[in-house]
Amino acid sequence: MKQNIVQFILIYIFSIITLLFLSIIVNFVSISIFLSEAVFSYENIFIFVFTNSIIFFFLKKIFVNKFAELLFIIFSIFLSYIFIFNFSLNISNLIIFITTILIFNYLIMSYFDKKTFNKFFFEQSFLKFLKTTGLIFFSFIIIFPFYLMFVSSLKSQMTLMQYPTNLSIPFTFSISDFFSSYIAVITEYNFLTFALNSTIVSFVTVLISLLFSIPGAYAVARLRFKGRTQLSSSILLVYMVPAIVLVIPLYVIFSQLGFRNSLFSLMIVYPATTIPVALYMFQGYFKGIPYELEEAGLIDGCSRISVILKITLPLSIPAILSVSLYVFMIAWNEFLFAFMFLDNQEYFTLPRGLYTQLDDQEVPRQYLMAGSVMITLPVLFLFFLFERYLVGGLTAGSVKG
Repeated sequence: MKQNIVQFILIYIFSIITLLFLSIIVNFVSISIFLSEAVFSYENIFIFVFTNSIIFFFLKKIFVNKFAELLFIIFSIFLSYIFIFNFSLNISNLIIFITTILIFNYLIMSYFDKKTFNKFFFEQSFLKFLKTTGLIFFSFIIIFPFYLMFVSSLKSQMTLMQYPTNLSIPFTFSISDFFSSYIAVITEYNFLTFALNSTIVSFVTVLISLLFSIPGAYAVARLRFKGRTQLSSSILLVYMVPAIVLVIPLYVIFSQLGFRNSLFSLMIVYPATTIPVALYMFQGYFKGIPYELEEAGLIDGCSRISVILKITLPLSIPAILSVSLYVFMIAWNEFLFAFMFLDNQEYFTLPRGLYTQLDDQEVPRQYLMAGSVMITLPVLFLFFLFERYLVGGLTAGSVKG
């Protein structure tokens, strides 16, 4: 009896939290994006969840087949329509409502599947609930700012000022009006020049960082020499010094050497700040590669350099791509050093150029949003392009025992 009560309480708690999350998101999207009324009514949501939990509990206790799940879904949709649906809405909102209820029921059934429910594996149900709820919540928190930035870039200044809470996409615009902000940023604000400068600096930073960090990390991970342990543990000490502390000394030195106001100054500073973390990441990855593979290469007559080029580096492609993407993002988005070292617009990078050209009261906000979208897209494209390499390593199964 006690176990059944605890099971029902868990079902009710997980259900109410899950439905609240889903209903808040759906109502927000309906009001702000589709410019409609709220789909869900919160007045009787606790009564609905309580009734829904009772039905689910008893159906799981009595039936253990697909018929019970189908019956539960039918009852759930019927009860939700009575208790929490806004009857003033149209058919499209009804479809959204039913879809949300189906997702809600699917999540509840996944929390308490047959094995979990019968044997009451509380840990499994709780972990599933945390994983799903966290995924829904943080996905919305992460996606919403990008959506807001994109939608703002498509609207006119008058529309943004008159309807600041309107998050709908203006599909009524023509193609030229739809992307007018992007066209203006590219043609009027030297965006292509800034993008070319950022591309050059970022790729050079990646190449220099890989050129120095790969041999250094391999030496720390594989070779035996005096001070190896101290070097390995002190790689990231450079990050204890804030970048703002280094700006003034570097500004003075580069001014005296004539390096300031050129991309060359950034190509010196950026690798200096990214090589330590690249060393640290490569070091951990090289230690995870089975040393037996390299020993086999040495026994077969390969030199140490041949072993690195033919065995270690091919197995380290995921790490190389991960570090390259990380270094690229740092160089692509860096603002402080670019702001201090660059004065000529001909050498501005994207963050520096957008700050100077678009971050002004006289410049429409949609231009700034359009520039921000175009800065973000290359990084997103590279991430999705190399995603299959970033998920896992390629060394699994390389040694057969």
